Order: sequence, then C-alpha cells, then structure tokens
Amino acid sequence: MDIVRRNNVTVTGNPQGPTVVLAHGFGCDQNMWRLTVPALAEDYRVVLFDYVGSGRSETSAFSADRYASLRGYAQDAVDVCEALDLRDAAFVGHSVSSMVGVLAADMAPERVGSLVMVAPSPRYIDEDGYRGGFSAADIEELLDSLDSNYLGWSAAMAPVIMGNADRPELGDELKNSFCATDPVMARVFARTTFLSDSREDLKRVEVPTLILECTQDAIAPREVGAFVHEAIEGSTLVTLDATGHCPHLSAPEATNEAILTFLAGRR
Repeated sequence: MDIVRRNNVTVTGNPQGPTVVLAHGFGCDQNMWRLTVPALAEDYRVVLFDYVGSGRSETSAFSADRYASLRGYAQDAVDVCEALDLRDAAFVGHSVSSMVGVLAADMAPERVGSLVMVAPSPRYIDEDGYRGGFSAADIEELLDSLDSNYLGWSAAMAPVIMGNADRPELGDELKNSFCATDPVMARVFARTTFLSDSREDLKRVEVPTLILECTQDAIAPREVGAFVHEAIEGSTLVTLDATGHCPHLSAPEATNEAILTFLAGRR
C-alpha cells in the first residue's frame, strides 16, 4: 500500500527548510498540531501523518498484532520517513509518540536527527524507585473501563487528560477526537500505550533531545520528566508554564517557542 495514502501524510511549510515531523498521541490525529504548524511553516518543511487506526489513515492496513507493540507505531513513522526519503529530520512526538520517536531514531538513525518529546512518559505504572503516576490497578481499571464503554471513558477521561477545567472547550475537543477513533483500534493503542515500558530504550538515544513537561500534568508528573532527562545524556528539559497533558493545544505559544529555540540551535 502507498504509505502516503496509508498514513494520510501531509507535507507543508518551506520545502527548502530542514524537515520537522509532527507525530500525534493516543486517540488523536495530525489536526492536533494545527496551532504548531504555522509557527514552523515559514522556516521548516513540516510533515504530518496519522498512525494506522487514527485520523484519516487507511484503517484496512490495521493489524492488532503489529500495533500491540510500540515498534509497530515506530515502523509507521519510519515508513513515512522512508517514503519521503527524509534525512536528519527532527521528530516531534506528543505523549506516547515521544517513545515512538525514540524507537524510530534507533531503527532508522539516518532518518531521525533529533527528538522533541512533548509530555513524554516511558512508563505509566509505578514501581519501586520509579513514579509513573499510576498503580498497576489504576491502569487495569482504566483499560477495563475503556473496553466496556469506550464513549463513556472518552467523555470522562478527556477533561482529566487535557486539564484546564476553566477551558472546557479543550476537553471537548479531545473527547471528540477520542470518539472519532474506531473503538477496536483505540483499545489496542491504549493497551500498547499504558502497558509499555520504554525506560531502557531511553539509554540508547544519541541524538539531541528536547523534553517538554508541564507544571501540572495528571498523565505525566514532573518526576517523569526528570527521569527522562536523566536517562538521555545531554538532553534539555524545559518546564512549560502550562497545565494538562496537551500543551501544544493549551499553551501553544510557550510550546512553539521552546520547539523553535531548540530547532534553531541545530541549524
């Protein structure tokens, strides 16, 4: 299958500029980057895509076996980079896509030259000496709720994930994005996301890396940002004056400024 069609690839911005790939998180699609694209478009070639099973991707290409592992999503990202023959691209991943970017950089180092992690978490479940923000029981309850009533789960969880209770339109947007995703495919992506453990993968990152965390994030607490920063040698950690798990929507100016500052340092 044609990868550009399969993953609903969009290319915009400055065709002569360095390439930035924007990768969405769970339950989302490339439209979630609409407030970031204009900030990048003048100086950078911007590539957006939807993972198979998300957005306007070709859902006929979905495989529960392939996408039961983050490497399946990383292969989507690598496939897009290869289809466009990208070299030394900056991979900007939101949430779970931060870890997808880590895997993609390891799988195709000639394609990915730097990483920007927006609200990353390599492991959501707490363990001795590590705080991911959730107990194993919390995650099982979350996944059971998602399995039994996906639309109800979406309505309940979207405002929690988004934060910013004083701006309910943001939570509504995320809820609508969740609800537009096929429940069967969303369940696979959710289990892959919330049960994955990418902590060891962080140690293999050798490209310049920016980590963006929020002052308050119910999904990725500050301890997680500190862990990722410590695990990736030479990485830069920036704490945004923002709340919630989607700062590119709730605080786009601060998010874009941090990304642009990092990218400018690589030019």
